[in-house]
Amino acid sequence: MSWATERLDALQAGRAEPPPVVRTLQLGTLDDWSEGRVSKRWVPTDDVLNGDGSMFGGYIAALADQMLGFAAMTVVPEGSAFRTINLNVQFIRIARAHPLLIEAMVVSATKSLIVAEVVFLREDGELIARASAQQLVVPFTGSS
Repeated sequence: MSWATERLDALQAGRAEPPPVVRTLQLGTLDDWSEGRVSKRWVPTDDVLNGDGSMFGGYIAALADQMLGFAAMTVVPEGSAFRTINLNVQFIRIARAHPLLIEAMVVSATKSLIVAEVVFLREDGELIARASAQQLVVPFTGSS
């Protein structure tokens, strides 16, 4: 078990406090994880909706970055951390005030780079968005 998987366990169990940005943006944490995979059900509040009831796209990007980071945490080597160096979001349908199922998976992991993908689905299975990220593996300094 690494610092990252211990943190995932603690977040999933509600034993760890998420960082201030997670609380401020109301991102929540995660529901489930296994090696190379993470998932959660997330319900948007009115605070993240535009005037027409659609969800702000930058918010989806923030959720994507979070979930892609959680996926990277499942495989990051002991003694290492990571930083997002590329994030690509593709919007398929307009998100509204409906629950989203968010599932991320690692597609490649080397000693220097982790690549992950995430999908955002409505509960009826309709694809809302997808994203991918490259995470640069860096030495863990204890304050990552």
